Amino acid sequence: MQNLHKGAILVLSGPSGAGKSTIINAASAEIGEYYFSISTTTRAPRIGEENGVDYFFVTKESFEEDIKAGNFLEYAQVHGNYYGTSLKPVREALDAGKLVIFDIDVQGHRLVRAKMNDITTSAFITPPTLHELETRLRARCTDDESVIVQRIENAKEEILAVGEYDFTIINDTVDAAAREFVIIAKAARLKQSKEDQEKFIQQWLGQVGLG
Repeated sequence: MQNLHKGAILVLSGPSGAGKSTIINAASAEIGEYYFSISTTTRAPRIGEENGVDYFFVTKESFEEDIKAGNFLEYAQVHGNYYGTSLKPVREALDAGKLVIFDIDVQGHRLVRAKMNDITTSAFITPPTLHELETRLRARCTDDESVIVQRIENAKEEILAVGEYDFTIINDTVDAAAREFVIIAKAARLKQSKEDQEKFIQQWLGQVGLG
């Protein structure tokens, strides 16, 4: 019988302002036990951010030492700062049968696919249009004009990679997007790794007396 509570990875990407965190929060009660991967970064904490809650904040030297030691599942350099995902809590969550959710960029998604593709499902989350994204970014009132312009330019590049993802969620309304997210999260747990497939074949052959 298929294990519906085995560990799996769900990668979420999309422009800043697409509503990824809002969708996860809206769907959290319906997707089973999950671990939201917290990134490690070399950038300075923003007002209100807590170490170990929002990010793990480290020095550039410490981050680069961990790169050399192979302690990151994925990492990237964005706007002059490193961002990455430590392997240890990810492994612990997978072993515990949790759905590991990543909120990472296009480059990070490619790296995760290269390393753990057979247990990875991915979704690209985006507002309906670039114009709507710009409206939402300005409505947040958290970034100055130069940052907003940069985020919009980044979004134009990111959307070109949408075909690399298993699913696309158009976040027009949070309720509709959250319903789609729940379906995708459940599907992620059903994805069979090569090891799962080999075990199933052996069990199946044994059940019909051919093993």
